[in-house]
Amino acid sequence: MILTEYFKMALKAVKDVVPVLTSGIFTVVLLSCVLFGIQTYFSLTQGVFSVGASVFQNGHLHRLFMYPFYHKTFAQLLLNIAALVFLSGSLEKGVGTVRFLFLFLLLSSTTGLFYSFIDLLQDDSIQGHTEGLVPVTLACVALTTMHTKMTKGFLCGVSFPTMALPWVFLMFTTALIPHSVLPCNIIGILIGWMYGKGWFSLLNMSEASAALLEKMMPFRLLRSLSCVMFVPASTEDRRKTLLPQINPTPGSYPVQAYAPLSSVNSAPIASMTYEGWPHSTSAVSCHTAPLNLHGHDSAHSFGLSHGHFSAQSYGHSCNHNHGHSHGQQQL
Repeated sequence: MILTEYFKMALKAVKDVVPVLTSGIFTVVLLSCVLFGIQTYFSLTQGVFSVGASVFQNGHLHRLFMYPFYHKTFAQLLLNIAALVFLSGSLEKGVGTVRFLFLFLLLSSTTGLFYSFIDLLQDDSIQGHTEGLVPVTLACVALTTMHTKMTKGFLCGVSFPTMALPWVFLMFTTALIPHSVLPCNIIGILIGWMYGKGWFSLLNMSEASAALLEKMMPFRLLRSLSCVMFVPASTEDRRKTLLPQINPTPGSYPVQAYAPLSSVNSAPIASMTYEGWPHSTSAVSCHTAPLNLHGHDSAHSFGLSHGHFSAQSYGHSCNHNHGHSHGQQQL
């Protein structure tokens, strides 16, 4: 029994840490794993899909679309997938699955194109090919920070300006992930920043076009998968998916309890309370009418209307009572 409770607590902790897997990221991860399996099975040449100066020298333009899914080693594949899952999920939740996949191809191909051109201008001795998901992941992070309203971000308990987060992640990914090329990662951040500024607005996919595409194959297949979250293109549908309506069962939330009138009348005057606040009347010798719990008090009461004390009504009622008792003494 105790082991079962610990196991449930561990699963809950894992769910809180690991982000929800969305359909777009699942598609990218699946294609990367399939391509890695093909290259391992057929023993393809190292760097067969990497980008660099060879894109222009040999006319290998197809590498601009293939290099994000290509990884040389299994460790590189795992670390690239981890970076994509943890850093790019917010972009897909903000634009939808269809537009996320479109942005993924646009950002990755543009980053590879710029890097290949810069690599072509360098000497042959310092040419370097690159591949993997890190450059486009950093581009997604830069694009997200351009559209967020947050001014501060937190990483490991340290506060950073939101615009500095892509550069912080740049240092971590370049240092920890093997075969990561720093110039290409910097270009990826700059491309994401330029797209966020609207420099590629002519290439944007509208929400209406994305809503039509998601009704076709293969997006209909992605929508039918229950193990991943498909984020709709429509703003209203996306809000319903990410923020589902909560219908609490009766009694789930605490409500304010009111004491019955009988208990109030039977309670001692010295311990009488009004709307949860203690109210002592031991110092008052005059007789008063019972408190109205509904907030509407008469002129002969203490004048407690919505929690305010009225000295005029209090003095009026007491003077009336003292005058009456003085008349009785004279009689």
